[in-house]
Order: sequence, then structure tokens, then C-alpha cells
Amino acid sequence: MPKWMATGVLAVLAMAGALSTSPHARADEGRVDLLLVLAADVSRSVNEQKFKLQREGYAAAIVDPRVLRAITSGDNVRIAVIFVEWASEFEQKVIVDWAIIANERDAQDVSGRMLAAARPFWGRTSISSAIGYGMTLLAHSPFRAERHVIDVSGDGTNNSGQDVTAARDAAVEKGVTINGLVILSAVPLITNPTHTHPPGGLTAYYENNVIGGPGAFVVEAEGFEAFGRLIISKLVKEIAELPATRHADLAAADHLWE
Repeated sequence: MPKWMATGVLAVLAMAGALSTSPHARADEGRVDLLLVLAADVSRSVNEQKFKLQREGYAAAIVDPRVLRAITSGDNVRIAVIFVEWASEFEQKVIVDWAIIANERDAQDVSGRMLAAARPFWGRTSISSAIGYGMTLLAHSPFRAERHVIDVSGDGTNNSGQDVTAARDAAVEKGVTINGLVILSAVPLITNPTHTHPPGGLTAYYENNVIGGPGAFVVEAEGFEAFGRLIISKLVKEIAELPATRHADLAAADHLWE
């Protein structure tokens, strides 16, 4: 083989080796740090104003610099997200299908699609079906990750579909973590627990029946107006999967809980 040809072959091989370790090559492999299902309650208790605050809260949070910093802190510097809205037993809809978020442009694209979609449902509240649907979405994701999380936000208890603890336990058995964001109502709904009945109210209900798996947690929003602020801190916490001792430090540094 002529010397000039051998040199060209070596150059091509070197370029191929460089590509195999680049972020673009990792993208082709479909590997991410986290598969995250965002599951938002749009049952009949969520009126149009509440729906708007919730949808806009998610859309703003996904592009927040603190969330993007958490997304790019992992080994693969990216996660895969799917956004779902749900109501009763047979009412679950994908609003934004599985998408990679690795930078601000990716996040802006997901945020824009969240805001553009119409509201899908007005039914009852089936947290159990939302969890089951989330499990199906995780099983069919085109991406791969060691960590699988279903993030459930809602303002009521399970009143449709199967027992919520059974759905929770089935998910946890498969290594999935379920986190919760409860949204308290200024006027308690007939189907929802208040702060004192049962003890602990909706937050305790989520702690005892909904969340589960490694590092599972629930946060409480005092109404939909507080939702946008809390979803940012919640996303940072579950994406970064920080040890408990570092949560306070991160919150203080970025003022996430103010």
C-alpha cells in the first residue's frame, strides 16, 4: 500500500475513534442518565386557571438554568423526558413524547410543545392508572438509563381505577421511583383529604400510598400559584439524585425553596 494511502487510512481510523467517544456517538447509543415521566393531574378538580398554572409551571421549569445544570451534571450529560396528562382510569395522554434534553435548545423545544397542546381531559382522579401508564411508557422508551422515575403531581386522592398502593408497589418492584408533588386546595374538595382529615392531609396520603422506590419523596405546594416554584426544586432534586446531606446545601446556594 502506498505511503500516502496508508496515512489516509490511519487518519480515517483516528477520526472514527474520536467519534466513538463523542457526545454524538453516545446519542446514537440511546444512553441517558435518567428516564423521567412527568405525569400531571388534569382531572375535573383542576379548573382552567389551575390547569394554566400547572402547564406553564412545567414549561418554565424545564428551561430553568438550575434544572438544566442538574440535567448536564450526570455522566451522559443528558436525560430523556416524556410529559403526560391524566385524569380517570382510561384517560391518559402523551403531550410531549420521549425527548432528549441535553442543552437549552432541547429544553426550549420541549417547553414549547408543552404550551402548544390542548387540554385533553376533565375526568375523575386515577393516580393508579397514571402510574400504570407511566410504567408502560418506561418499558417502551427508545432510550436507556439505570434510573427510572415517575413524577406525579396532583390535587386529590385516587378515586378511579385500581388500588393506588398496588400500582405503586408493582412499579417499585421493578426498580422505578415514584415522587409526588401535592397541590393543596384553598377550599377542600369533597373527594380530597384536608390538612386534618385524615391526619397529615393530602401530603400524608401521597407519602403512605403514592410515592415509593429509592430516594422517593413528596413536596407540598400551597395551591397552584406555588406550583411553578416548587416544580423547579423538585426536578433538580430528582434529576441530580443528590444525597440527603447535600439537598440543603443546593437549596441554599440556588435559593430553590424561597
